[in-house]
Amino acid sequence: MPVGDSMTIGSAGEHTWRYRLWQHLCRTYGGPFTFVGPRETLYDKTTEAPTSYEYADPDFPRAHLAGWGEGWLHMAPLVGEAVRTYGADVLLVSLGLIDLGFYTNAEQTAQNVRAFVAQAREAAPRIRMVLLPVIPNIRAEVDAPFAEQVDRFNDLLAEAVADLDEPRSPILLASPPEAYDIHVDTYDGTHPGVSGEHRIAGAFAGAMWESWGIGQAYAAGTD
Repeated sequence: MPVGDSMTIGSAGEHTWRYRLWQHLCRTYGGPFTFVGPRETLYDKTTEAPTSYEYADPDFPRAHLAGWGEGWLHMAPLVGEAVRTYGADVLLVSLGLIDLGFYTNAEQTAQNVRAFVAQAREAAPRIRMVLLPVIPNIRAEVDAPFAEQVDRFNDLLAEAVADLDEPRSPILLASPPEAYDIHVDTYDGTHPGVSGEHRIAGAFAGAMWESWGIGQAYAAGTD
């Protein structure tokens, strides 16, 4: 189950890293597997609301738990029910930028990470999780105090993963996307373009492959 903010839900006209990761897994296994979650929408920037769109690939399992402008603060109360209802085995989580930008400081955000993990495990004691640190973004490049909060949170996230990881319900801290450049890999300094989508998908794929033997080394494909 992909869990995230605007970089995960995506907006109309984007493929999203979710789609890139699914393509990668399809090439690896040829199915069967799926993404699950309570939502299936993209975000429409013209109406500023979640909107259903037809995807170019009708086989893409578009379910997720992601929302434009939502963070750990918002997802911690929702994840337990989502896991319980939709039977998620693995959570792929990309959150934190929104929290630090608008709602909570690094320490408060880290507490919400721990609450999220507890709720997910209460619903499924053997669930696995891959957590992505806050990745480079334009605000951190121009706002030094915000950049300090991002660095502090990423340290606290690593501490939380080390504290909470357990054999029954393993948690991985994904490495930041390799060679991620906001001037190349995003279209606005924050939201990924095609290359950024592949790099984020590769970060999740690499973590699962290296630690759990799920999938294989990531190949970006042809687009």
